[in-house]
Amino acid sequence: MNTSSAEFLASKAKQDTMNPNPVASPPEMIGAEMLVKALHKEGVEFVWGYPGGSVLFIYDEIFKQDKFEHILVRHEQAAVHAADGYARATGKVGVALVTSGPGVTNAVTGIATAYTDSIPMVIISGNVPTYAIGEDAFQEADTVGITRPVVKHNFLVKDVKDLPLVIKKAFHIAQTGRPGPVLIDIPKDVSAAKGPFVYPEVLEMRSYNPVVKGHSGQIRKAISLLQEAERPYIYTGGGIILADAAPELKEFADLLGYPVTNTLMGLGGFPGTSPQFVGMLGMHGTYEANMAMQHCDVLIAIGARFDDRVIGNTAHFASHPRKIIHIDIDPSVISKRVRVDVPIVGNLKEVLQEMTAQLKLAGPRKNGEKVAAWWEQINEWRKKDCLKYDEASQIVKPQYVV
Repeated sequence: MNTSSAEFLASKAKQDTMNPNPVASPPEMIGAEMLVKALHKEGVEFVWGYPGGSVLFIYDEIFKQDKFEHILVRHEQAAVHAADGYARATGKVGVALVTSGPGVTNAVTGIATAYTDSIPMVIISGNVPTYAIGEDAFQEADTVGITRPVVKHNFLVKDVKDLPLVIKKAFHIAQTGRPGPVLIDIPKDVSAAKGPFVYPEVLEMRSYNPVVKGHSGQIRKAISLLQEAERPYIYTGGGIILADAAPELKEFADLLGYPVTNTLMGLGGFPGTSPQFVGMLGMHGTYEANMAMQHCDVLIAIGARFDDRVIGNTAHFASHPRKIIHIDIDPSVISKRVRVDVPIVGNLKEVLQEMTAQLKLAGPRKNGEKVAAWWEQINEWRKKDCLKYDEASQIVKPQYVV
């Protein structure tokens, strides 16, 4: 052994003595395996998908594991709709896997549905190898461009080292703020390339920080309006269900004693058996719900967006003077169709908790007689019984079946 070799071994032995527990290098694996490992870490239970050439490496890795179940569908649209249904039923992120080109285009309708209804989903798509992108390769499509209008965000992964962080970001974006679908486009050579797998435990995104806590000053203004209202109305939408805020809504509404309506997407967010519930709102809603909307003097919209099926033509909406409070996690929907007086951006669950706490401290209201007269008017509208039907008919009515 020469002198330089001896010095090297002595130096290494000294380093090992000083650091008896050296940090192990992150494991190396192909992109497809990284994806599967990341899905494990995100607690994914099911993946709906249909195989294709650009995702075969991913399918190879899926069938080597047993921590989540892959459900084979007959069409990519079914995969996305199934993942959507799972997310609606559980509140968890739905995951779908599709191949490039026609696989992605087949999935677009389901992705658009999830985007419109604010459903948390992650769609994983394969693509042609990075070197073939833009060359009209077999089953190539501009996945990022095609899906951009119908996703909350999308990613094209060009380097396998970026894949773990991209997956972490995708799940975070999909289920925070206003939920929605996020697409990860993985070229075939990226799913086959090797790299170190380091999955981040904590994620910080400087460019994405949804507001969660409502502005205290705006909340105080809202409480003041609600305390003074003579013909108040609580209008709730699907945001209540997405935020898991039904218990908070119930406590808030019970404390006020004001009438409550739901949109179609918000059905189930407030008990339909409650005497305060005046039925669903909108073109398929009840007479009393729609009349109350047109004649109220203070309207509080919670997780709803004043869509055309609810208010119709904005030029004819709110012909009576009124004040509008609008609470939503997404600032872009506030004053989008109807100008509001008190906007509150924040998580519905937290905002309702804060408003309920302030109402309890505010003491008794002075609008009791006016609100009682308002309820008398609503009960007069209820007498119209717009949902009645002929039960004595020899023909079985759909209402009876339902």
